[in-house]
Amino acid sequence: MPSHTPTSQHLNQAPAAPAAPAASTRALLACGVVAGPLFVLLIVGQATTRDGFDPRRHPLSMLSLGDHGWIQIINFLISGLLVVASAAGLRRALQAGTPGRTWGTWLIGMYGASLIWAGLFPTDPAEGYPPGSPDGGPVQVSWHGALHNLAPVGMGLALSVACLVFARRFARDGQRGWAVYSVLAPAAYLVLGFAAFPAHDYRLMLAGGALIWIWASALNLKLLIEQSTPAKS
Repeated sequence: MPSHTPTSQHLNQAPAAPAAPAASTRALLACGVVAGPLFVLLIVGQATTRDGFDPRRHPLSMLSLGDHGWIQIINFLISGLLVVASAAGLRRALQAGTPGRTWGTWLIGMYGASLIWAGLFPTDPAEGYPPGSPDGGPVQVSWHGALHNLAPVGMGLALSVACLVFARRFARDGQRGWAVYSVLAPAAYLVLGFAAFPAHDYRLMLAGGALIWIWASALNLKLLIEQSTPAKS
């Protein structure tokens, strides 16, 4: 009978490190695909149906107030968790040592954490909303209102810089369309966001936000498609 005694080469061979399961990576990326559209659609649905809410006068954070404010609070929390999950998926999907894998995914995670922060610490009533509140700014900024004000700053900065980090990656890889998209998204976000103040119209700020939030979802969709496409032999 032939011998099956293991050779020293077999005994000394180290087992290969297990790769991250492809199915779980795709699931995490899918979370990011859903996050942006879900967040935007729920905001638009509430802004157009909520009694007393005027999307021109009232920033989206004020949807967290009033009898139905719990809907926007859940929107902040769920969307934030989906984004944080997607950051883990992006880190798995991107090759180690390539642009975007470290700082890009960390910044995407900060964007998700900022959404969660906004849900945990609601803003203050102002500008007559919820109905019955005095016109003008809040009479006194509460502790949770002050903490809430950190969320849009952190979210905007983190996601804008993430766009530029990935723009560098796409430029290096010769993906010019994605590189340009990754530069234009934060530029439009900043221009529209700052234009909202002199125009006295927060819809501009929402439009800018929607553009950059959808960019993050599109990035996840791109990586999800690449993960789902069989590698060519």
